[in-house]
Amino acid sequence: MILGFDPKLIEIVLLSVRVSLTAVVIASALGLPLGAAIAVGRFPGRQALIVLLNALMGLPPVVAGLVVYLMLSRAGPLGDFGILFTPAAMVVAQTILILPIVAALSRQVIEDAWQEYREQLRSLGAGPLTAALTLLWDTRFSLVTIVLAGFGRAAAEVGAVIIVGGNIDGVTRVMTTAIALETSKGDLPLALGLGVILLSLVLALNAGAYWVKEAAQRRYG
Repeated sequence: MILGFDPKLIEIVLLSVRVSLTAVVIASALGLPLGAAIAVGRFPGRQALIVLLNALMGLPPVVAGLVVYLMLSRAGPLGDFGILFTPAAMVVAQTILILPIVAALSRQVIEDAWQEYREQLRSLGAGPLTAALTLLWDTRFSLVTIVLAGFGRAAAEVGAVIIVGGNIDGVTRVMTTAIALETSKGDLPLALGLGVILLSLVLALNAGAYWVKEAAQRRYG
């Protein structure tokens, strides 16, 4: 099925990648600046926010899915948008799962850099915003590995997306939900094909993260 580019398999894979990539882009756009702001800034409730983000890194996917379901259901505050059981709802659920990971890990990386370069940046007259942007750029290689880790979490997630997406064939069926469904039905060829692709994707992400880290070390010592 893989070598023959089975249309059903390709459709599921493309939807999975599209949903996960969209969620990662949104989570990174929100999480990286948030992590940098927490690392550089000093404000009331900062420690509580750090603890909350660290705790949310272990947020069970089914809990995230339930929260999104309640928000997007007809009786929920966002029910008028009518996006429940669509790829958009799956993007929302995955974004909620990835955002704490990106924000918490980037906060730690940037805070370590801030401790090292704080006096130098202050001597150059850098304010909090300038310092945060400078450190975001300086730690970009480490941040890439964090983003890749977030994508891996999204691509391998099943609990939340099956709750808010409904696993509808041709609409919201992604690799993880399809593997679970096809295995329960006894359709092992499709499940195995998707499993091989999902495993290959995860391995490729880890290889990419390792390559980025090694390239940064070779270039900057």
